[in-house]
Amino acid sequence: MSKSINIALIGNPNTGKTSIFNALTGLSQKVGNYPGVTVEKKEGICKLDRINKGYIIDLPGTYSLNASSIDESIVINLLLNKKNKDYPDVAVLIADVENLKRNLLLFTQLKDLGIPTLLVINMSDLMSPKGISLNIPLLEEKFETKIALVSARNNEGLDELKKLIINYRRLPTKPLISLKSINKTYFNNLEKTFPDQQLYKLWLVITQDINYSNIERNNVSITSGLKTESPSSLKRIQQKETIKRYQHINNILKQGLKVDYKKAKDFRNRLDRVLIHNFWGYIIFFAILMIIFQSIFSWSTIPMDFIDGSFVYLSNILIEKLAPGVFTDLLTEGIIPGLGGIAIFIPQIAFLFLFLSILEETGYMSRVVFLMDRGLRRFGLSGKSVVPIISGTACAIPAILATRNIENWKERLITILVTPFMTCSARLPVYSILIALVIPVGSVLGFSFKGLALMLLYLSGFIMALLSSFLYSKILKMKFKSYFVVEMPNYKFPLIKNIGLTVWEKTKSFVTEAGKIILAISILLWILASFGPGREFNEAENIVKQTYPSLNQIELETKINSFKLENSYVGKMGKLIEPIISPLGYDWKIGIALISSFAAREVFVGTLATIYNVQNDKVETIKNKMASEIRKDGKPVFNFATGVSLMLFYAFALQCMSTVAVVKKETNTWKWPAIQFFSMTLIAYLISLLSYQILS
Repeated sequence: MSKSINIALIGNPNTGKTSIFNALTGLSQKVGNYPGVTVEKKEGICKLDRINKGYIIDLPGTYSLNASSIDESIVINLLLNKKNKDYPDVAVLIADVENLKRNLLLFTQLKDLGIPTLLVINMSDLMSPKGISLNIPLLEEKFETKIALVSARNNEGLDELKKLIINYRRLPTKPLISLKSINKTYFNNLEKTFPDQQLYKLWLVITQDINYSNIERNNVSITSGLKTESPSSLKRIQQKETIKRYQHINNILKQGLKVDYKKAKDFRNRLDRVLIHNFWGYIIFFAILMIIFQSIFSWSTIPMDFIDGSFVYLSNILIEKLAPGVFTDLLTEGIIPGLGGIAIFIPQIAFLFLFLSILEETGYMSRVVFLMDRGLRRFGLSGKSVVPIISGTACAIPAILATRNIENWKERLITILVTPFMTCSARLPVYSILIALVIPVGSVLGFSFKGLALMLLYLSGFIMALLSSFLYSKILKMKFKSYFVVEMPNYKFPLIKNIGLTVWEKTKSFVTEAGKIILAISILLWILASFGPGREFNEAENIVKQTYPSLNQIELETKINSFKLENSYVGKMGKLIEPIISPLGYDWKIGIALISSFAAREVFVGTLATIYNVQNDKVETIKNKMASEIRKDGKPVFNFATGVSLMLFYAFALQCMSTVAVVKKETNTWKWPAIQFFSMTLIAYLISLLSYQILS
């Protein structure tokens, strides 16, 4: 019978924790959210041997157990609550071989909690190039634990780590630091007041009040009688504790760690001087973005055409094989075209996350954050706003949640309000299909017009975010500016396995989440487009025959389908808003797509695919359907002016109900999401109106 061991992977950011998690779990992992918060939760299964398996949870990166953010509080909540189903049997502390001193602070805290704790020294392959040598037996003796030297990059040391995890019960749980040596009187009183509670656990619960107020008390009762010390006094005790821990760590490392500084290479400093240079840093970053956008278009063309054609082929096969009827129509006109509208963009989404994960894995993304901090301050943004702004290119929702690390409320509010201007991955399908339709083939200086158009759309969102933040800072009368501290990780070659897993998880998450919405909306749209009120819809065939008696059979069927669609429920909705959107170059069908894409921006393409399939008997690819759509005056609907107008509308409008919901949750009022929604919609409308009127 197999035995399951609860394993918590804990460590500072940038220690290679995720690499070890991926190496242990592979594809046997899932990503969700912690209950009550939208912080990412990664968990997986690892086969340790023929009998034992490990249930591994990859906890958010933290520098210590003195929580100062929502991510760090999650770690504390788990480690203080033995009733939690994820409470670890063994904690595995991941340390970076080049930053042992800093990483070991968290290790000593874990040990003092009484949790069996293993020390994993990662990136051991860097020891020789960096001139680092370790006395492992001495370190194990002094830190009272077992140590695994691991290189996730070279897949070394993982078998030894698994053996140590299996034998976790043999690990000592004796505290390394005596709290009474820090303040004898205070901790003696604490122990007398709660004789049945673990002393360090009590201390952690108390100190969370001065660090992060949302800590859960779990089973530790803290009475008001214990609050004999002021917050400033508690802070001083906490500072003495940190000093005491580092003194203990330093004394051990003097004996167990040797560094030959002459042998250590200075490659990182030389590269940093170029990549975060005041001038060349921006040029290099801009060039990297250009390459990314060019590649997204050029590399994805073949798989996109294949996917598009496959859905058309599937619809045609089902039309031939299935009996005519409502179910067949729903399947071939609603569900399949709707799903095809998202599946066609899987290659581009995958390439986007591929490039983002490479930039993150190599350590370059941290340099980008540092580089952008200099410019953002001029526009009233906090230095800490850089992370949400940059991560908004993937999705605005986690980006807005990342603003929780910004202490100043006004700076945080401004960041929340402007982050949705950043072009998220959900906009990519809309941009892609419209660029393919209206941007001509050609290039300048080796860069294609289509890639340049995509780059300009990303830049326009970023520029609008800066302008809006500057305006908000004046309205909110910003005076205080917080300082920004970011850790620069070492440069390293990206691990193919890590990149592959990241692309797989992110793409799968994007497709499944969007797929659910699109499937539901496709079915709803098909129903609304296939049925309608009144005589015009129910007697459409007779009305069309009387109005156009000279049409042949094919022309007659097309005209009947178009007339029925126009008088269906969805047609009535589109006609209702057509007077408002017609100055932008949009017809009532595009209006329907605008309304439905409020559920999710990427629904835009699937909506049009469903509407055009209901309208026409001929099954075609999405691009062909959109390209062949004609106005009453005989001109194409998706011409250059309309295409640009639509792209600009989606660049600036808040077409995402999930973002609105998250902003409401984070600001705890409907006031700011309402201001955000209406202001962004107004900006989008005015810019789209101006662009269409000029270009047409």
